Amino acid sequence: MEFTIEKLVRENIRRMTPYSSARHEFAGEAAIFLDANENSIDSPVHLVVTGKDSSLQLNRYPDPLQHELKEKISRVKGVPAENIFLGNGSDEAIDLLFRIFCTPGKDNVIIFPPTYGMYEVCAEINDIEVKKVPLLSNFQINLEALEQTIDQNTRLIFICSPNNPTGNSMNREDVETILNNFDGLVIVDEAYINYARQRSFIPELTEYPNLVILQTFSKAWGLAGLRLGMAFAGLPVIEYMNKVKYPYNISTATQQLALAALEMVPTVNNWIQATEEQKSRLQKELGALSFTQHIYPSDANFLLVKMKEAKKVYDYLSQKGIVVRDRSRVKLCEDCLRITIGTIEENNQLTDALKNYPA
Repeated sequence: MEFTIEKLVRENIRRMTPYSSARHEFAGEAAIFLDANENSIDSPVHLVVTGKDSSLQLNRYPDPLQHELKEKISRVKGVPAENIFLGNGSDEAIDLLFRIFCTPGKDNVIIFPPTYGMYEVCAEINDIEVKKVPLLSNFQINLEALEQTIDQNTRLIFICSPNNPTGNSMNREDVETILNNFDGLVIVDEAYINYARQRSFIPELTEYPNLVILQTFSKAWGLAGLRLGMAFAGLPVIEYMNKVKYPYNISTATQQLALAALEMVPTVNNWIQATEEQKSRLQKELGALSFTQHIYPSDANFLLVKMKEAKKVYDYLSQKGIVVRDRSRVKLCEDCLRITIGTIEENNQLTDALKNYPA
């Protein structure tokens, strides 16, 4: 089956002329910028926070296509820079995919609940029908039900792997089956891939033109406050995302801080190892509690834990100033709490509180 992106793109998106700043139009090196009506003198934040000699020019608009940052990500991820889109969190990339490829009131997308909630939220904002194919009891994709659900107006399929809130990775063969047989875009959300035993789908980009991979700096990289997400895809998809995005969607400060973070790959790897060690410890301690009924295997930095009367446990922890995520009303996650792996001290406070819970 030959895949062509143009037949998926909305007619108005194909026709539109994107906003073009002078920074888009200028190619080459320049020392004087008199094109964007900026304050050419300085920024008060620059003076106060970074010092006069800093290269962080906050009075200037940022690079609209984040060339330097993409080149650095390219070397870390092994993906050509032209196959990278950077967004204000992964949520921006998700929203753009709806706006580019789905016609409101006509097209539909498929999700596999329980899963990340923003897929459905973005669909509702964009007036796109969501078709739900619930995961099997082992939290894997029901391929037979999926085949029966896809129709001629299905444009996108979202696969969260490792999945949130269940923590498991999807069977790779199932994802490949979908990629090989679906004539639309398959979005594999790998927000938690740094914690997974399964490898990323990034090496498959050259094999599947309908594959889009989402990753983020919010989890293992410890930069949730920056709101920086990554999308990896074939050049035609990336070009449309760049066409539709807001011109300066990633701030100069975010780009500079992300560049600094990318110099610290060994440190991030140490944090991942520390998180895995704490996850193993929590699995043992939570498993020893009389009211813990099951702890699901996790390829992420959290555990999905089935507990007797989980809502009461959640309320008890809240009273102790400990916030976890109550998933007990989510189908297939009945009586479950999702617990993020914290620091040693945070995990100690959690387990101490639970050991004193009046079960």
